[in-house]
Amino acid sequence: MSNRPLNIAKSMFFWRQLFAVLFSGSLLFPYIGNQPAQAKLSQYCQFSKKNVQQKESLRQATFLKGSRKAKKRYQTLISQHAQTLKKCRGRNWPQTQALWLRLYPCDLKPGTLAQIMDRVVNQGYNQVYVETFYDGQVLLPQNNNPTVWPSVVRGRGLENADLLAQAIQKGRERGLKVYSWMYTTNFGYSYARRKDRERAIARNGKGQTSLYLNTKGSEVFIDPYNMDAKRDYYRMVLEVMRRRPDGILFDYIRYPRQTGSKSIATKVTDLWIYSDATQKALFGRAQNSKGLDLIRRFLRKGYVTAADISDVDRKYPREGEPMWQGRIPKNTKSALIPSQRQPLLQWDLWQLSVAHTMQGIVDFVNLATYPAKQQGIPAGVVFFPGGNRRVGRGFDSRLQPWDRFSSSLQWHPMSYANCGNTSCIVKQVQRVLTTSKPGTKIFPALAGTWGRSVSNRPPLEQQMRSLRQYSSRIRGVSHFAYSWQYPQHDRARKFCRLR
Repeated sequence: MSNRPLNIAKSMFFWRQLFAVLFSGSLLFPYIGNQPAQAKLSQYCQFSKKNVQQKESLRQATFLKGSRKAKKRYQTLISQHAQTLKKCRGRNWPQTQALWLRLYPCDLKPGTLAQIMDRVVNQGYNQVYVETFYDGQVLLPQNNNPTVWPSVVRGRGLENADLLAQAIQKGRERGLKVYSWMYTTNFGYSYARRKDRERAIARNGKGQTSLYLNTKGSEVFIDPYNMDAKRDYYRMVLEVMRRRPDGILFDYIRYPRQTGSKSIATKVTDLWIYSDATQKALFGRAQNSKGLDLIRRFLRKGYVTAADISDVDRKYPREGEPMWQGRIPKNTKSALIPSQRQPLLQWDLWQLSVAHTMQGIVDFVNLATYPAKQQGIPAGVVFFPGGNRRVGRGFDSRLQPWDRFSSSLQWHPMSYANCGNTSCIVKQVQRVLTTSKPGTKIFPALAGTWGRSVSNRPPLEQQMRSLRQYSSRIRGVSHFAYSWQYPQHDRARKFCRLR
């Protein structure tokens, strides 16, 4: 008699367990009926395979089966993983580890954004940079897109789909900071097709736009001095900022990258200063009539001669040396004859033209980052460490003056050097560290994948180890890109049909 209550209790326990197995769905999704496994992270804050599988099973049960029980457990687990990742990143270098991500219309399918953001967290990232403006299209809904660019998501029934806002929400639920990543002076082919914006496209001294060059067909670079281009871009930034991303990054802050001998700009006709607004701004830098006259001749012919200088002296006899912003003559007119002054004047005109070309980029960056500064949201600039390189008397054709960008911005140097090891990558980062002012927040961007070499680039682990020596200056690193780490998933999302 004394054992009967115990036997009844055992029997009831057995039937409760059997009932739970039969009706909880745990045969299909084995982790749903169990307590979440204790999260275990690697030295790079990456979650264990067991943790990843558990979370993925709950995600599938939530979105594919519609299980309310799974949804509750899933939400609890992603919250726990967010806290675990936060603690890990706080203890380990780098404190910020980010991943670059492009979204596609098919990411609107239920559960897809959740899967993407889960994978970002699983790999130890606590920030994600969502591509918001690229290839002449913007990640804004059709019914709320006051810009001149088409929306990424288009189609009947999708007019109100706000993929950017959803990405920000899904990322934050998992403890991620979500940045908006935008092309800047590359406005895309859709912009070039607008007849009312022809004057806004940058041109060189051969009358070419970037469409004529050996670059991607979607790359169309604008005249950074053009007011229409400025207004168009500023309006788009304001609309993106209404989604309140955690930060905003500006990429393609430069001119076209050319190849071969054209990769170095050596003469004024190589420069992108022949569109109306840029020329007008350049002429405005003249400080007397002689200066303006010589600037015009230099721009038109590509050089000035002793005869040009004599002619200018004759036309404006009451003026001294030709003057423009930044020019400090080393000799006076009375000291040297025109043939002796010609080499220096031509050199000064070349320097003025290059400086003017670069200043357009700097001014455009200042305009683009202003809304973020006003709202107290971090803004950053993305650039190539070699983009401002000087080669003899010439300059890198990209003419990217990153050394003149404000130190109040985050600097994201694309350290993509490829030499089979990490030495060239380290060299690029060293150059940025040496050039930057103390206190500048520097976040090197690395290209590669975890655990294996890709395109002769060392695994990310090796690249990270090589940069750890600068941990006192570098608190964050980013990796390009989600598409490299999950190429099959990226292709499937890119070419799928939403309906």
